[in-house]
Amino acid sequence: MKKKLLALSLSLALAFSLAACGNGGSGGSDSPSGEGGVGEGKTVGIAMPTQSSERWIKDGDNMKAQLEELGYEVKLQYAEDDVQMQVSQIENFVAQQVDCLVIAAVDSGALTTVEAQAKTAGIPIIAYDRLLMDTDAVSYYASFDNKGVGTAIANYIVEAKDLEAAKAAGESYTIEFFMGSPDDNNAVLLYEGIMEVLQPYLDDGTLVCKSGRTSFDETCILRWSQEEAQKNCENYLSGFYADEDLDIACSAFDGFAYGIRSALEGAGYTDANWPLITGQDAELMAVKNIISGKQSMTIYKDTRLLADKAVGMVNAVLTGTEPEVNDTTTYDNGVKVVPSYLCTPVAVDKSNYEELLVDGGYYTAEDLAG
Repeated sequence: MKKKLLALSLSLALAFSLAACGNGGSGGSDSPSGEGGVGEGKTVGIAMPTQSSERWIKDGDNMKAQLEELGYEVKLQYAEDDVQMQVSQIENFVAQQVDCLVIAAVDSGALTTVEAQAKTAGIPIIAYDRLLMDTDAVSYYASFDNKGVGTAIANYIVEAKDLEAAKAAGESYTIEFFMGSPDDNNAVLLYEGIMEVLQPYLDDGTLVCKSGRTSFDETCILRWSQEEAQKNCENYLSGFYADEDLDIACSAFDGFAYGIRSALEGAGYTDANWPLITGQDAELMAVKNIISGKQSMTIYKDTRLLADKAVGMVNAVLTGTEPEVNDTTTYDNGVKVVPSYLCTPVAVDKSNYEELLVDGGYYTAEDLAG
C-alpha cells in the first residue's frame, strides 16, 4: 500500500508544479478588483454552501484571491446550509448584474428558478464541486472525480484490512456505512465508487454489515450532518454491536468521522479495539486525528488546485475563450451533460501526510502540532 501511496504522492507533486496556487483571503464580503488585469471592470459572484466545514472556507478564499489577482471584483457569500438563504444570495447577485456566477449548492436541485433568472440575464454559471441538477443554465462544472473518491476510500479498506487474505482464510470484518447528503449528486457518485469495490466482499461474507443498511437511501445523511452521523453510530453500537466490535466505519466525510469518534469513545472503545475510520476533505482536525490514531485515513482534495480550475473557467467564459475540460460525457444533470474538469483525489494516512500535506504546503508542521 505504501508503494501505491508514494506513486500517488509523486503524481500529486507533479500536479502542484503545473497548477497555480492561490493565497487565502477573507470570505463573506465584497472586495475591490485589482488594477489593470484581464478582469478589470467585471464582477464574479461566488455562492458557497456553508462556513461550518473548513474546506468550504478554503474554497471560497482561494477562488477569491485568484480572481482578484486577475483584476475581477469578487462578491463571496456563504448560505450556512440554508437553501432559501442561498436562493436570496444568488437573486441578489443577478440583481447586481454580476458578470459570472460560481455556485457550490446547498441543495443541487433546488436552485433551478434562480438559475433560470441568471440565464435570462445572460450570466454564465460555473458549478463548483457540486453539480447543479435539472437546469440548462449551467455552463461548466469543476470538481474532483467523485466516484474516484469512493473508489479510493474503498481500496484503502481493502488494502488496510487485507480483505483478499481474510476471504481466503474464511475470516470476516464488521462494517457500517455513513454516506453523504441525498441532495448532493457527489454523494451518490462517491457511494457508487465505494460499492463497486466493496460489494463483492459483502456478497461473499468477508464484510458483514450487522445493521443491514448498505443502500444509499439507508445510509445517506442529510446536509452531511456530523450530529446525525454520531447519532447513527451510537444506535449501531448500542444495538447491533452490543456484544461485538465494529471493525470498520466507512465514512464519506471527515465531519462524520468526528461524530463516529465521539460515539466510539462514549461506548468505551479504546486503542485495543478501535476500528478503521475513513473520511474525506483532509480537514485539519482529521489530520490530527490520523496522527493520534483516532482516524485511519482521509481523502485529500487540494482546494487550491480546484479553485485554479474554476477560476480558469470563469476567466475563459468572460474573455471569450474555451475553458479547459477533461470530461464531456459523465456529468448528466438531468437536462444536459455538463462539460467538466475533474481533479484527482488522493488517499492520505499516517504514512504519507507529511509528504503530501506539509511538504506540499497545505498545512505547516505548526498547524498540525497546535
